[in-house]
Amino acid sequence: MLEKSIITKLESLRLRSTEIHEALAKEGATDDMAHFTQLNKEYSEITPIVDLFKLLQDAEAELNGAKELLDSTDAELIELAKIEVNSNQEKIADLEKNLKFMLLPKDEADDGAAYLEIRAGAGGDEAAIFAADLFRMYSRLSERQGWKLEIVNTKPSEPSGLKEAVVKINGQGVFKFLKFESGVHRVQRVPETESQGRIHTSTVTVAILPEVDEVQDIEIDKSELRVDTYRASGAGGQHVNKTDSAVRLTHIPTGVVVECQDDRSQHKNKAKAMALLVAKLKQNEIDEQQNSIASERKILVGTGDRSEKIRTYNFPQGRITDHRIKLTQHNLDQVMDGDMISICQALITENQLAQLSNLEET
Repeated sequence: MLEKSIITKLESLRLRSTEIHEALAKEGATDDMAHFTQLNKEYSEITPIVDLFKLLQDAEAELNGAKELLDSTDAELIELAKIEVNSNQEKIADLEKNLKFMLLPKDEADDGAAYLEIRAGAGGDEAAIFAADLFRMYSRLSERQGWKLEIVNTKPSEPSGLKEAVVKINGQGVFKFLKFESGVHRVQRVPETESQGRIHTSTVTVAILPEVDEVQDIEIDKSELRVDTYRASGAGGQHVNKTDSAVRLTHIPTGVVVECQDDRSQHKNKAKAMALLVAKLKQNEIDEQQNSIASERKILVGTGDRSEKIRTYNFPQGRITDHRIKLTQHNLDQVMDGDMISICQALITENQLAQLSNLEET
């Protein structure tokens, strides 16, 4: 049975749903389009919860009716009532669980874009090659999901690897699906340069940062910001190598450094770098708040040491294991081709279950 506080919340949402419905139907409701859009958004978020609550109340009414039939003198009717009671009890349990999930606090960043940072860790050239493999994996995932990649900065490594890659991924629900990718990813395989066929272990660190909607959310004093320009390296033709279009921003108080050299325009590179810097500073704020009021963060980006890992990619056995939720799948080729929604969804579900447990304890 739902806790009294949850029922009160559901009743409140039902009343709010009715209020919004009436407000949207009023003459002149569209005169203020910003307010109209805001109400529509709120209504669309509330409606699924209210509808589910109505189904729960209907099921409870049916259960009570079935229980009354248990007092009948008709043996056949009693048997039918028992089936109805069991069926509705199971239905009610499922509805209550789903309602609790829907009432969990929502991360406002979930619906938006995210920054993806990939950096080679321990393992030399093989770590850099795996960093490039992970970059391709997330790129293929983005293609499958209809997301768009916007490169901020890349640092290639010979012969075919990446020392570092920073990209912005635009699309609906990007941060929700990718936020648990942050951490150390470990690969076990035989490198192409290994002549004796020995399995090597290398690591790559991944960080996911939510996009900050408004740069004004974080105030940056220009006197605390060092701006360096330099000539971009790598692909881009003659122009990119002849002008100081690349930009490096250093936030002096925190030591946070970001770079952007993807665009030919120094102005555009600076704008991209500033947006990334704001995202990093915002995330630092969030981390500090969480650390001050909560227990340890479940998912952190480590140093890249081989002993730190959230996930292992074992190529000889075609196996991928997420150590946080003890999930093992034997479809490594498909995952490396971007077919990884099942892993992302499993991590989301595990986090929701943890939140639900905390909610019930309080």
